[in-house]
Amino acid sequence: MKLRILADENIPSVSTLLGSDFDLITLPGRQISKEHLKGVDALLVRSVTQVDNALLEDTCVRFVGTATSGTDHIDREWLQQSGIDFAFSPGSNANSVVEYVIAAIATSGDHLERLLKGGTLGVIGYGVIGAAIVARFSALGITTKVYDPWLAQDVVAGAAGIEEVLACDVVTLHPELTEALPWPSYHLLGKDNLALLNEKQLLINASRGAVIDNKALLERLNEANHPTVILDVWENEPNVSPELLAKVRFGTAHIAGYSFDGKVKATRMLCAAMAESLDFDLSADTSDADFPLASLALAPGLSFEDGIRSLISQCYQIERDDELLRKSTVSKMPDEQVIQFDLLRKNYARRYELAGQRVCVDSSDSDQLELLRALGCIPVQIKD
Repeated sequence: MKLRILADENIPSVSTLLGSDFDLITLPGRQISKEHLKGVDALLVRSVTQVDNALLEDTCVRFVGTATSGTDHIDREWLQQSGIDFAFSPGSNANSVVEYVIAAIATSGDHLERLLKGGTLGVIGYGVIGAAIVARFSALGITTKVYDPWLAQDVVAGAAGIEEVLACDVVTLHPELTEALPWPSYHLLGKDNLALLNEKQLLINASRGAVIDNKALLERLNEANHPTVILDVWENEPNVSPELLAKVRFGTAHIAGYSFDGKVKATRMLCAAMAESLDFDLSADTSDADFPLASLALAPGLSFEDGIRSLISQCYQIERDDELLRKSTVSKMPDEQVIQFDLLRKNYARRYELAGQRVCVDSSDSDQLELLRALGCIPVQIKD
């Protein structure tokens, strides 16, 4: 009898990786309910599906996997107590989020120049994604300060207090969402902490919407001396506040980690864990055939910051995602906005990461070669 697997329709390549020996069902993640789990052996979700006893009790599900780095939508304690195996995909979308943050900074005024001329990047959260942010920006020669009180401070690169991090030129948020004491990240940036930011700073949230009190943020953005803000995540999403969207520099539909590379990496991780848990062979092709290396190019004579802009824009333009989200909320009723938000994610255009791409570059330009290596690219050296 075939194993029955239910997967969020936005998880790519599941059927390719598993082959035809399984009964695979796909559904929109927000619509998955207990009714759909009759006879299901394994459940694969993304962040929009809340997985707990209300969903799984009295079902046949033996394995749950989430194609995300975060697990705040999963009741892991209940799964363990119920003997249900669990897997997630930490790090699969880390570089995608890193490149989203680079694009956000590079497209927002002179913040990139200021960072490269001695400014400081503040990072809140030093998990897999936060650590990847620090590593990439450090490779670019940018100083970072990090706030993560849950970790031993000697393992946090550039450990600093919350006020010191919030004083940095650019602040980017990557904590797990938790209400646990003594350091809850829920509404970590409320009225008091938001008041510490000023008009010279850039604030980016690509973690979870509720890390920022969105009501307090809207109030702050209606005041003088407010920071520039970029949001990929929203409190109460998919209900995006039109008033808040109108005030931010860029707003996107929770797609920072949505590179095709990252999504397929997550699928591979989950399928491997599921095969081990349910004792079957994962014999389908898992090669890198889906990731053709493009021939990108870096024009000679560009400054370091313009070189970054040129390279990142050849793979990703944050302005396009911002435009799509704004169009999806214009003159729409709240229920229709929710539908449009999910459609943006479901129909998200295939986006490849910059890291790992081949880039043609003049072999005599040592600065450009250094830039490519810092961004994780593969230099293809050319000569005049």
